[in-house]
Amino acid sequence: MNVWKALGRRGGGAGGRTAASAEAGPDGAGPEGEAPDRPGPRAPKARAAAPARRGPGRLVRVLVTLTAFAGMVAFAGVLARLTLDASPASAPLTHDNLTPGRSIGNYLNQPGFVETVKQVGGNIVLGVPFGILLPLLSRKTRGLLRVTLVTAATMLLVELVQGALVTGRAFDIDDVLLNTTGALLGYMLVGRRLGRAVRPRTRPNWWKRRPGEPSA
Repeated sequence: MNVWKALGRRGGGAGGRTAASAEAGPDGAGPEGEAPDRPGPRAPKARAAAPARRGPGRLVRVLVTLTAFAGMVAFAGVLARLTLDASPASAPLTHDNLTPGRSIGNYLNQPGFVETVKQVGGNIVLGVPFGILLPLLSRKTRGLLRVTLVTAATMLLVELVQGALVTGRAFDIDDVLLNTTGALLGYMLVGRRLGRAVRPRTRPNWWKRRPGEPSA
């Protein structure tokens, strides 16, 4: 009788294993093709896309652009009045300056403090509107290097016309340097913030951009 019980246990154990195997299915899967309850490799988490920065509406941007353009036209008129107005009485006293720093040194060494401030400070102030208005015209004219290049090129052209065509006026490279310095000050203090508020960058900078991602 004990022999029959032992055989029964062996048969039941084999049957149980056979049934479990049948329920598990091929490759150790659970019943009806279900995956077994065991930890598998975790799927990589998707990187959350940074929300795009949105600036003011198109109408506001158009109005700001038109206002900045009108400001540039008005500034060009003031610049022409200050730099391209002939002065025949000053013709014997004017000399071209191609050496950077020479005129600035003469301004600083002259005894009249008010005249020094007028010459140096006036040329710096004259370039400030460039640094404020250029970032408002277009996103392509925003940036420290771009503001520097556009201002320097414009002031260089003005100085060339002034020295070659206007009586009593001379070309002075120091005026270009002072005007460009004023534009950089205007950009760093005001223009950069205004440009970002009106025309925010919708994509990261080129050094933060992933390969294949288009620029803004």
